[in-house]
Amino acid sequence: MTSEKFRSGMVALVGKPNVGKSTLINALLGWKFSIVSPKPQTTRRCTRYVITRESEGQVVFIDTPGLHKALHLLGKAMEKQLCEVMEKVDLICYITDARTQSPGAEDDIMIERMKKNSSAPVVLVINKIDLVRDPLEAKERLVALYGERIDIKAVVLLSALTGDGVEELLSTVIGMLPEGGLLYPPEYVGDFTEKFVAEEIIREKILEETEQEVPHSVAVVIEEFKSPEEYPDRNSLFIRADIYVERQGQKGILIGKGGRMLKKIGQKAREEIEKQFGYPVYLDLWVKVRPGWRNSERELKRMGYL
Repeated sequence: MTSEKFRSGMVALVGKPNVGKSTLINALLGWKFSIVSPKPQTTRRCTRYVITRESEGQVVFIDTPGLHKALHLLGKAMEKQLCEVMEKVDLICYITDARTQSPGAEDDIMIERMKKNSSAPVVLVINKIDLVRDPLEAKERLVALYGERIDIKAVVLLSALTGDGVEELLSTVIGMLPEGGLLYPPEYVGDFTEKFVAEEIIREKILEETEQEVPHSVAVVIEEFKSPEEYPDRNSLFIRADIYVERQGQKGILIGKGGRMLKKIGQKAREEIEKQFGYPVYLDLWVKVRPGWRNSERELKRMGYL
């Protein structure tokens, strides 16, 4: 689908946890801007990523948290963010896993919020087609399953991991947006900062290295960020980051015997940050305990979740 006139608008990427929303963002942008993990709550903030195609259109993709039953203030804040986004967008891409046999409780929660908060048309995006034997059978099955719950305007099959179908999705989305001018300057790529990207990379490495008990309770806050661009006398990026957990035992897990776990997390994060920013990084990590931070309005505001 192509568009004869320039089109622009905001598009929410929604779906239950672990369907590949962040991986899709990275595939659309051609660069890793959003962290990826098989563990729930990887995405905690609604973040905008902008793609501009000269003479075609500009799409503001919004990566959203996967919803589940909110058990704490952080979960409620994530849900509030998502609902506010769905009220404003021009289009919703509802992402599902090609292996899904039937929508579950998390799908039901997401679809309920979507119907309540948005009248935007919906594109059903069937991701992970590289993991099924017959993508067309998966399409037929999932269109039937979700078609009972959602008024589907278009369907796109893709693999965010391999890139198959990603360009088709972008063309489909542009063609469904309203005619209009640029929403952001053409060089603009998103509403995130370098500091935010670094925080997310550190959290990603924690998710990769720790077991189920720790990831839900972890937050990362960068307290010092001194880059060569801001400080011309420096030839490296200095980052001091605090890692917050809720229990002393979680702190022990993150630090590890003889500090080995924290050293491993720091090394992997530093390598990724250097790859992203292009200059040497000195990374100073500290683990701190904040009991019940996910239910503290004060802590959530300080960490940027409220």
